[in-house]
Amino acid sequence: MEMKQAVQSLGALAQESRLAIFRLLVQAGPEGMAAGSVGEKLDLPPATLSFHLAGLTRAGLAQNRQDGRFVIYSADFEGMGRLLAYLTEDCCGGKACVPAPIQFVTTKQRKRT
Repeated sequence: MEMKQAVQSLGALAQESRLAIFRLLVQAGPEGMAAGSVGEKLDLPPATLSFHLAGLTRAGLAQNRQDGRFVIYSADFEGMGRLLAYLTEDCCGGKACVPAPIQFVTTKQRKRT
């Protein structure tokens, strides 16, 4: 990945609505979800949703497909992987390293406690 593409991808995620859309698409998995369902879940008007989905698609973080009369969006997991690989390239100065496992607390887990 080139730096310019990485900056575009990171820039796309540096906005509250686009980050929420991306996280929702990641949760939906490869099957994705209809654009209308994304808008309903996040309470975004169609024009705003369309603008943000286009930005994520241009940034290589989302993709879409036609399914009858619906447009289905999904996270572009390959694009996300390329971005993560770019960010962690030459980790630890190029030396082999295995970071200690990190215990992440998800938003859902936080709400339960």
